[in-house]
Amino acid sequence: MNPGWQLERAFWQHGLLRVAGVDEAGRGAWAGPLSVAAVILPAEERTLPYRDSKTLSERRRAELAEHVKASALAWHVEFASAEEIDRLGVLRATRAAALRALAALVISPEALITDYLRLDSPLPQVSPPKADRDSYTVAAASLLAKVARDTHMQALEARYPGYGFAAHKGYGTAEHRRALEALGISAEHRRSFAPVAQVRLL
Repeated sequence: MNPGWQLERAFWQHGLLRVAGVDEAGRGAWAGPLSVAAVILPAEERTLPYRDSKTLSERRRAELAEHVKASALAWHVEFASAEEIDRLGVLRATRAAALRALAALVISPEALITDYLRLDSPLPQVSPPKADRDSYTVAAASLLAKVARDTHMQALEARYPGYGFAAHKGYGTAEHRRALEALGISAEHRRSFAPVAQVRLL
């Protein structure tokens, strides 16, 4: 099933044309930041190639992310560090990064669509589950968040060799667990996450 404009249209019909889609990547990873993207697309009902980033190849995600940047009215990607996640908890850190991303948009949004993430904002918003599957705007945000985070994790590979960040992007894999047990916890690991905390206690 491809995304559409139904969620956006509900706002457009009330004169709210600047609808920002918000989505995150990396919330469940053991290491690295999580990323949150906010995107405002033109209020035009047209078929777009955007899809939920999880359904696409790495190469196709990168291509579509560039398409989003070129066609969006405004976009911004914000990160919440491992330290912020440990300090606030992953949900509060996600919300904080989302609000920073929205505040950084060069055009102020009039309404929000998020992927099952209710934000403390005065703007009208909807936050259905799987919004990245149903909304072009949220799918666009999903692409930017995923590509930005993957690029960041690939850069961390050079700073923290041996952990395999470029391959698993900080998520929990058998390879990642073995690296943690062999090398210990890096500054990029989320110490509040149980798999990381358990390694620390070994």
